[in-house]
Amino acid sequence: MKKKIVILSGAGMSAESGIKTFRDADGLWEGHDIMEVASPIGWVKNPDLVLDFYNKRRAQLLEVEPNRGHYLVAELEKKHEVYVITQNVDDLHERSGSTNVLHLHGELFKVRSTKSDTLIYDWRKDLHLGDVDHEGNQLRPHIVWFGEEVPAIDQAIKIVQDADILIVIGTSLQVYPAAGLISYANNQIPIYYIDPKPATMYDVANAVTVIPMTAGEGMEKIISYEL
Repeated sequence: MKKKIVILSGAGMSAESGIKTFRDADGLWEGHDIMEVASPIGWVKNPDLVLDFYNKRRAQLLEVEPNRGHYLVAELEKKHEVYVITQNVDDLHERSGSTNVLHLHGELFKVRSTKSDTLIYDWRKDLHLGDVDHEGNQLRPHIVWFGEEVPAIDQAIKIVQDADILIVIGTSLQVYPAAGLISYANNQIPIYYIDPKPATMYDVANAVTVIPMTAGEGMEKIISYEL
């Protein structure tokens, strides 16, 4: 019988592909204060800096490939109903073959209108001031910045609530509301937490199996369980 397996992935999922994790130990992201490049205030203050930052992230994404962890997540679809809820803005889950991917924090290869959240365009090149939607409004990265609502969170909650198995990969479980998703899982289901430096799990009734490994190593171990 097919099980509904839900994957909750964070920056550590893509680390083996060469994409840096969310921020360095000093709290900076690629040398920038987070609020300078990932907030509405930063966008208003210096849009050129914000656009340059995401242009570099987009260019980097074009040069990397999915890693073993991504492919093993996709492989689960051969036997089970699999849903991926990711905090990552890359497309590596999709490129590795996962077909049900929900991006909580937006997507690097998309941009949207500054006037309408529903005007979203595929975008794989640099974005500049002067690039506009079909109504003449400036385009911005299709990224959920700090201080903005997470439109997909309600859908993510429903997916987690229906899970038979929850696998958490490469996340510190510190960025909300994504970090709170684990608390919506049925308290009878198994939860696996893969991370080489696992964070402390708070307010979770479930028995959590901690696997202190990289995404690829941890997924290999879980596959061996013959879920």
